[in-house]
Amino acid sequence: MNEGIINAIEQIVSASNVLENEPMSRHTTFRTGGPASLFIRPENKDQLVEVMALIKKLGTEFFVLGNGSNLLISDEGFDGVVISLSKMNDIHLEGDNDIYAEAGAMNSQIAAFARDNGLKNFEFAAGIPGTIGGAMIMNAGAYGGEMKLVTRSVTVLSPEGEIMVLDNSSMEFGYRSSAIKGRGYIVISVLLSLEKGDKETITQNMQELAAKRREKQPLEFPSAGSTFKRPEGYFAGKLIEDAGLRGFSVGDAAVSEKHCGFVINKGNATSAEVYELICEVEKRVYENSGVTLEPEVIMLGKF
Repeated sequence: MNEGIINAIEQIVSASNVLENEPMSRHTTFRTGGPASLFIRPENKDQLVEVMALIKKLGTEFFVLGNGSNLLISDEGFDGVVISLSKMNDIHLEGDNDIYAEAGAMNSQIAAFARDNGLKNFEFAAGIPGTIGGAMIMNAGAYGGEMKLVTRSVTVLSPEGEIMVLDNSSMEFGYRSSAIKGRGYIVISVLLSLEKGDKETITQNMQELAAKRREKQPLEFPSAGSTFKRPEGYFAGKLIEDAGLRGFSVGDAAVSEKHCGFVINKGNATSAEVYELICEVEKRVYENSGVTLEPEVIMLGKF
């Protein structure tokens, strides 16, 4: 990466939060991926706005990273700038029933905060392995809950550098989609609207959902969660199982035997192996059922 670009960024973000050739296997839940040319961690909204303005001015390719829980990065890495929001993780109450959370706050942390403050309806998100920013982009959901049911507003940075506040209706939430996804917005923070509840009941609900996840999902292996979107009228895991692919592997990348909707890293999988496996699953499912599976995982870099 050009030394001048690095120096300019270090005028905005402290040098300790500007890393060259950072291995992305450290920052994705698949635990695969080569280096990012430059890895930046803004600590607040103002730093993020300034960094984005500079990157846009320079025309440098970039990617905004949450927890890397829905991401497959090429083994060759990413020849550009990765902006990690992990330092932007403040969570606090606003009023009696609303929670303010910065984009880099983990869903599990927000769920625990809600529980500790006697607020219900966010229990479903406790096991979603990502940040609230990523959850907003894809309207993440589980066990009958989804983000559109608990979101009051989302503050975003537009591609033009404008800070905007989108209310729930402006978010255009759909199945695993939102207005953010197609418009290039970057989530800065979220205001969640919850309800007063009994702390003991909330805790019990979270424990029951966690037990269900442990029973049905391969949480002991690195993965990106559900690898494929649910095709209308079908379940991806069932289609994959029906195609005879339970446990199917390419190198150390494998279809989970516990839940066929998950592709897992059994130890030393490469991104290329994960990608090859995903392509083979798509091919065989189509041959077996005529249904086209669409990956939920974002691919970054050359495949």
